[in-house]
Amino acid sequence: MKTALLILERPAEWTALRQGLAQPGWQTIEATSPTAALELTGGRSPQVVFCEVFTRRFDGLSACRALRASFPHARLVALCRRDCDCDRLKAAEAGADASFSSTMTPDEVSALLADLPGDTAPAGPAAVGRRGTRIRFWGVRGSVPTPGPTTLQYGGNTSCVEVRAAGEIIVLDAGTGLRSLGRALETEFQGRPLNLTLLITHTHWDHIHGLPYFLPIYKPTTRVRILGYEGARQGLASILSAQMESPYFPIGLDKLPSTVVIEELRDLEFHVGPVRVQARCANHPGLCMGYRLFTPDGSIAFFPDNETGFAHWTSPPHPGCVAAGEAQGSYEERLVEFLRGVDVLIMDAQYTVAEYQAHTGWGHGCVDDVVALALKARVKKLFLFHHDPDHDDSQVGQIVEHARQIVAAQGRSLIVEAAREGLTVELKSA
Repeated sequence: MKTALLILERPAEWTALRQGLAQPGWQTIEATSPTAALELTGGRSPQVVFCEVFTRRFDGLSACRALRASFPHARLVALCRRDCDCDRLKAAEAGADASFSSTMTPDEVSALLADLPGDTAPAGPAAVGRRGTRIRFWGVRGSVPTPGPTTLQYGGNTSCVEVRAAGEIIVLDAGTGLRSLGRALETEFQGRPLNLTLLITHTHWDHIHGLPYFLPIYKPTTRVRILGYEGARQGLASILSAQMESPYFPIGLDKLPSTVVIEELRDLEFHVGPVRVQARCANHPGLCMGYRLFTPDGSIAFFPDNETGFAHWTSPPHPGCVAAGEAQGSYEERLVEFLRGVDVLIMDAQYTVAEYQAHTGWGHGCVDDVVALALKARVKKLFLFHHDPDHDDSQVGQIVEHARQIVAAQGRSLIVEAAREGLTVELKSA
């Protein structure tokens, strides 16, 4: 049973809303204030929340902000008595994904509800109907951007991958590829409310320095939820804010018109809407995490910075890391189990064997080790990632061919590709 939460000061004015909700499979919970609404839901998360925003009894805009925090995966609809662009803009700034006026029709309500999944898969605000999971690469380079004629085939932007799954827009890392993604989202949404989740693996510069140039954060209709773990000796919010402070950048994170919510994670398992996410420490200097996303169409693992065969910790930077003194082999075995059977693995494979000898301990992978890891874990498709800034297109091509030869020599069926900007990968359930 799907649930709609209604917070109405003037219930008699919203007859069309009730008529639109009077369809099989929907249950309504109605309250006259946000406080009463939270009590009535009893911890349940509705698929959609309707709230009057210009009322005499309570501050509707503040209520929207509170409801967005209480029900982060619900679609939040502001009910405005007037059909006015100014009111809709204020509602969007407060976190609403859509707005209706008192002139709404039952058909408009039905259309809004049509693409919301049921209780087993609560919808995110970006839901647009059931489609296969889609992965798109926006930045695949490591360490520093490398634009120019020698990187045209695979791309020169740093780490950024977009995942569309179960109605959610999930962005993995905020390297310079985030700028191109932002431009594409601006064209796609054209001022309509945009809600997305950004998962940060760690706060090394090549994984965050696209954030100040992400156009949607300069629009009041955008809501970005940024999730990550503690960065270095400072909190995640402090680090992300610092790179946008003077004298480094002219506009501070706290001055943006969008809604940016930064959450520092503690648990190693959480949800982005209906998408279950597991986190695992990567083998990299400092605290760096990898993620595995479980979508309706298969799973995706993202380890953009990871070095096999070298221990980077004298003490664990997070409880999910290798315990102090534990053998490195145990870490590799645990990582294999974490990745077991994943449909798509996106993993750091920066160096050739010869190059790795001179870069041991730098925190990045050797392609031979990465292929061996993927084979042990019975990965279905491997994307080599974090291309070395000194590798041109020809060298990246040679590395992927070498990886395929390793697989062929073992008679295995692992598919190996080099990640490249603009590449879209579709996952569809059988």
